[in-house]
Amino acid sequence: MSYSPPLKGRGTAHNPHNRFGHTHSSYEDDGWYQDVPITQGTEVRIETAKTVISRNTSPDLPFDRSINPYRGCEHGCIYCYARPSHAYWDLSPGLDFETKLIAKTNAADVLAQQLSKPGYVCAPINLGANTDPYQPIEREHLLTRRLLEVLLKFRHPVTIVTKGALILRDLDLLTEMASLRLVRVMISHTTLDAGLKRVLEPRAASPAARLRAIRLLRDAGVPVGVLCSPIIPMINDCELEQLLESAQEAGAQSAAYMMLRLPLEVAPLFEQWLHDHYPQRAAHVMSLIRQSRGGALYDSRFGARMRGEGVFAQLLAQRFDKTVRKLNLEERESLQLDCSLFSLPGRQLQLL
Repeated sequence: MSYSPPLKGRGTAHNPHNRFGHTHSSYEDDGWYQDVPITQGTEVRIETAKTVISRNTSPDLPFDRSINPYRGCEHGCIYCYARPSHAYWDLSPGLDFETKLIAKTNAADVLAQQLSKPGYVCAPINLGANTDPYQPIEREHLLTRRLLEVLLKFRHPVTIVTKGALILRDLDLLTEMASLRLVRVMISHTTLDAGLKRVLEPRAASPAARLRAIRLLRDAGVPVGVLCSPIIPMINDCELEQLLESAQEAGAQSAAYMMLRLPLEVAPLFEQWLHDHYPQRAAHVMSLIRQSRGGALYDSRFGARMRGEGVFAQLLAQRFDKTVRKLNLEERESLQLDCSLFSLPGRQLQLL
């Protein structure tokens, strides 16, 4: 991967080859080259989706179905495990992932159709399993809000994972859903260091904005927890206790964490990011990652991919468990969602 200097406001300046592509382009200096700055603007393409509910059987996830209204994510988090999925659309997991986005503009209509099918069995749907449902382009496209309107109409429970403060725009819907035990929110809380946030998650909400979102969601009666993810050795692992404490003070009721995951193209992108921003500790960070992944940069096995293995991973788990118990952020039955209210809009309820 040839070197490109970091782009302000983007997670990476690199656009590695799409692993599914049949051709590969390389640049040769023919004497006519002019140094033109890379365009940093965001392009949004439209997709007409046939289905929007994705199913999974992973034992590592607390849900078996999810919806992602967008492909790609403008937040530009360099570590994002979803980056390799952009290759399926003949786009690069690098800069393309955060600048060439795809919006499923008919997502709400398709969701209503899928929920109305005979035999559909209700279980919580997750928004934000792959890319953030409250990334900046949601301000214009409103796909997440429309999905929530459909879910409320069907009385269908939903869980939301986001690092976007834009979620507060939908407080009216979330409050009503919370009164029916139909919604639960997890705010991704990665660092309290605004400088680290700017290079790690360039277009995501600031740490202060995320804590404010937790506070206002709880004030409105919306169940909210904190997801400390990813924990990166020698980058933000020292903040784990502070992240949990600040979230609990803001009103978080539960907590979870995940270790850094570096599947496929994410590994070289992240390693280059380290050399760009933390060159003196890059080798140490990568060494600790390998120690936690059996000598490799990634371990895709269920049960290991979210937490890692080895001494560092074990110490991290012990620190998390101890702090969660201390702060009373352990999972509790009262936070479970209600699937019994699910019904098709307009259907007459039986009296007996």
